[in-house]
Amino acid sequence: MKRSIIRKEVLPFLILFGSLLVATAIADILLHLLGLVWVGRYLGIPGTILILLSFFYSMRKRKLIRFGEPKKLLRLHEVLTWLGALMIMVHAGIHVYAILPWLALVAMLVTLASGMTGQYLLDRSRRQLGAQRENLAEQGLTGQAAEKEIFWNAVTVDLMKQWRTVHFPITLAFGVLGLTHILSIFLFWQWS
Repeated sequence: MKRSIIRKEVLPFLILFGSLLVATAIADILLHLLGLVWVGRYLGIPGTILILLSFFYSMRKRKLIRFGEPKKLLRLHEVLTWLGALMIMVHAGIHVYAILPWLALVAMLVTLASGMTGQYLLDRSRRQLGAQRENLAEQGLTGQAAEKEIFWNAVTVDLMKQWRTVHFPITLAFGVLGLTHILSIFLFWQWS
């Protein structure tokens, strides 16, 4: 039975992304039920620290640091980003009353989704598309007939290849918005 890229790769990705949203809702509900809503206010700090620590992978990839194995740092990047995003989303909850934190939150979610697209979907989808081509060749189907058979899966993979064009600038936008949010908190904090 032939499985499409959408069923095999996109749905698990959506489930993983959805699990972040569900975990956020559960954590927020638990904090409310336990009378610990104030804890959520401070989860932005460790969430931000976890996301900053996740950049060791990017630094290693660009040879700015030399320690760590890239595969392990990539896995750490994924875990720290997911946990940091969870904490920041609980921090935001539904209690955001200004435009800047909402923009930072949306930028973070788009950054997370684009990063997950690149890591989780693209590699696996490329492999599956290659396997489909090999399978069709083994069945004697080549050239235009084979391409017609896998057309929609190939289109899906081509669209997913564009993830870096979104991921880097939106990561930069998230960083700027997040930093601006943090600076505005310090600026308007009631220090007395």
